[in-house]
Amino acid sequence: MPAMKILVIQTAFIGDAILATAAVEKLHTFYPGAEMDMLVRKGNESLFTGHPFLHKVIAWDKKHNKIKNLLTISFNAKKERYDIAVNLHRFASSGLVMFISGAKQRLGFDKNPFSFCYTLKVKHVIGNGKHEVERNAELIASVTDKGKELPRLYPQPADLDVIKGYSGKPYICIAPSSVWFTKQYPAGRWIDFIKRMHGKYIVYLLGAANDNSLCEGIRQATNISIVDNLAGQLSFLQTAALMKGAVMNYVNDSAPMHIASAVNAPVTAVFCSTVPAFGFGPLSSTSCIVETPEKLDCRPCGLHGYKACPKKHFKCAETISAEQLLNTLP
Repeated sequence: MPAMKILVIQTAFIGDAILATAAVEKLHTFYPGAEMDMLVRKGNESLFTGHPFLHKVIAWDKKHNKIKNLLTISFNAKKERYDIAVNLHRFASSGLVMFISGAKQRLGFDKNPFSFCYTLKVKHVIGNGKHEVERNAELIASVTDKGKELPRLYPQPADLDVIKGYSGKPYICIAPSSVWFTKQYPAGRWIDFIKRMHGKYIVYLLGAANDNSLCEGIRQATNISIVDNLAGQLSFLQTAALMKGAVMNYVNDSAPMHIASAVNAPVTAVFCSTVPAFGFGPLSSTSCIVETPEKLDCRPCGLHGYKACPKKHFKCAETISAEQLLNTLP
């Protein structure tokens, strides 16, 4: 008898793909013999290198021949004859894959324009007190149960070998960047925080290659020899392995927070323009949330943040003190 085949779709950003792994974990628990494939946007596939529960990771290239690639993926999905297709993405592109796939059971959120083709659609509400992992768990409850799993990434032995040279002494990691300016704790505040630690820990600055300038500026401004800029030098899974061994990880409301959650690494998440109530907060067993102590009628100003503060004062970030971050150090 052929194995059950399952497709999980999440073609949004890095953090969304990481949170989707909680659904992968749960589906594997209920269908351990299934062949499970995952569809993600190109660039995110390396998150799942060596993943023990995934049969195949499909990467959709959105930057080159976007529509042609999407149609190819959709018709390939139809050939696979999936028993269950789960769409955690809420926008039309992924809905088209579901429509063409013809999977026996098609589960997705009601916000998707193609939700008419789902065999089961679930209401997606942001700000109802539930974490996105819980909302995703509700989506697959009909084929599993009402419980939830936590997201998980699986750094490979080669990743662990890479970070051995960084983990000889106690260290903290700081991921100072964000795609959105108003989600990003200001560089000057990170510099103040690092200086006020007085060399207690080695500091590793993390980020992608395009974060190198920001991280290098912070490193130089601190003028402390044990601050090391690793932006662009580590893969996703190597970053996860390094964060796992840190005394504490300091992040914005951004992808590194979810990487920390997926390896249960200690984390302090700084929320500037966004709020944890949206349902995208940290999930590690040691999690701290830092926010402005001021009551601002303009916060939150949006779900994703902006390229600049709409009020031009950025008080949601500027009023968070280094002392608040220092208080979360062991």
